[in-house]
Amino acid sequence: MHRPGIVLLLCLSLAGCAGQFFHPMSRHVSLPSDRGLAYEDVRLTAADGTRLHGWFLPARVPARGTVLFLHGNAENISTHIASVAWLPARGYHVLLIDYRGFGASEGAPSVEGALQDIDAAMRWLLARRGIDRRRIVVFGQSLGAALAIHYVARGEHRPHIRALIADSAFASYRGIVREKLSEFWLTWPLQVPLSWTVSDRHSPIHSAPRLAPIPVLFIHGERDQIIPPGHSRLLYREASKPKQLWLVPGGRHIDAMQRPEIREKLLEYLDARLIGNL
Repeated sequence: MHRPGIVLLLCLSLAGCAGQFFHPMSRHVSLPSDRGLAYEDVRLTAADGTRLHGWFLPARVPARGTVLFLHGNAENISTHIASVAWLPARGYHVLLIDYRGFGASEGAPSVEGALQDIDAAMRWLLARRGIDRRRIVVFGQSLGAALAIHYVARGEHRPHIRALIADSAFASYRGIVREKLSEFWLTWPLQVPLSWTVSDRHSPIHSAPRLAPIPVLFIHGERDQIIPPGHSRLLYREASKPKQLWLVPGGRHIDAMQRPEIREKLLEYLDARLIGNL
């Protein structure tokens, strides 16, 4: 098939199936131990019986809190671990999970399924000995940030969540599909009708106003060409206080945690919410 036809079919597939937001990889390219990190293999079971896998990284100094990390739409936890691998040395436990269909987790990915997977991770943290149930933070990146916003706003365990970090989130599933379709001349005329085939029921824009009183921090690179920073600006505008928006000068997609100055600023933010108000 000629190239325009292939592109059109791909865009139709994207617009017609929310599952196309997910691009999983089964093989782990590395282990936490390759980075000198102690870790525990975690086995979870979602509410529908799907068996899931994750890694628990214990804090290397007295724990200040626990971070539940939700990665983006591609690959698996082994390729996203760099975003949180620095936290155990700074006093934070970290639980990374792979959504169903990713890494060693069973099943096929979907938005509804991923929300169940996040809930299974929260239940695991709340049941684990040594976890302070008053000091849990949810940290999502890209698609993981979109999922996190919906889950934190509406999940039954929200009383245990002390803060939400949404890094490079998009505001709407339908909206991001429309943007991507508009980038290619062949699909530009179809951006509106095709985007309407995507459900917007779980979109962050609908949940952002319901996050309060949980503090939310939006982070976005000003030069993000995958998800433009306007998405976080919109989410910030719709969210109620307490809220903050950090726009990273020159930042690209989910690269903020590669910057030492952002890491230090984030630690100050976390300490203020997990330590200062107890």
